[in-house]
Amino acid sequence: MEITPLSGALGAEVRGIDLADLDAAGRSAVQAAYDEYLMLVFPGQDLSAAEQVAFTEMFGPVEPHPLRTRRAVDGFPEVLIIENRPGRPGARNDYWHSDISHAERPPSASVLHALTIPEGLGDTLFCSMVRVHDGLSDGMRRALDGRRALHSGMATYTRSLEHSDARGIDPAEIAPPRPHPVIRTHAETGQRALFVNPHFTTGLEGMSDAESDAILAPLYAAATAPENVYRHRWRVGDVVVWDNRRTMHYAVRDYTDETPRKMHRTTAGGEVPV
Repeated sequence: MEITPLSGALGAEVRGIDLADLDAAGRSAVQAAYDEYLMLVFPGQDLSAAEQVAFTEMFGPVEPHPLRTRRAVDGFPEVLIIENRPGRPGARNDYWHSDISHAERPPSASVLHALTIPEGLGDTLFCSMVRVHDGLSDGMRRALDGRRALHSGMATYTRSLEHSDARGIDPAEIAPPRPHPVIRTHAETGQRALFVNPHFTTGLEGMSDAESDAILAPLYAAATAPENVYRHRWRVGDVVVWDNRRTMHYAVRDYTDETPRKMHRTTAGGEVPV
């Protein structure tokens, strides 16, 4: 197995491994690389839905999307089909976010398997929320420690109204905004990371919108600074796994509604943030 770092911030490419046939040593090596690099790219994979579910289980119990926003692979409700094609444009994800951060137990990891890719289009950006935390001044870290941010699924509901590939959601399914720590501790590594994002985070608990924005806006700017971002250019067969507890991501929408693009996504459940 060959591991090559992809940027100074996060990410590594892993070659010489078949994710459909991992032995105990391979699983241990993948887990160690994941803990170190926050997101991993495995090129040249050909996983069935069942094999993708089995791989995702390395990172937590595999769960369907809580709002079932898209259709799934027949017989595998855990495997969402992320697709854009003529007559059926895909829902947009061109905003920085951490997947489903509004859940009581937000996902630990997300896995995407690239099946159809428009050449040179549809990249995904990733950023490290560990580096943002580590770059805070001592005073800002003390000010944020113990503070909670509110996360809401209403943004997912709004998106479902706008895009034909997203399932219509009953507003009654959207839970009230849920508080999570602004700074959370990673269960496996003990690293501390910011856990806020501009899509699902609606503000800081006990603060006005203006007060929240004054604190959150510079944090988001630091998170998405070029030196803290890795841009992944997809290839057919890529499998990418990332840690939602320590990263944000952004799906570049530089293709049209008619451009064929297809991926399978699985999600590993996580724990209550602390």
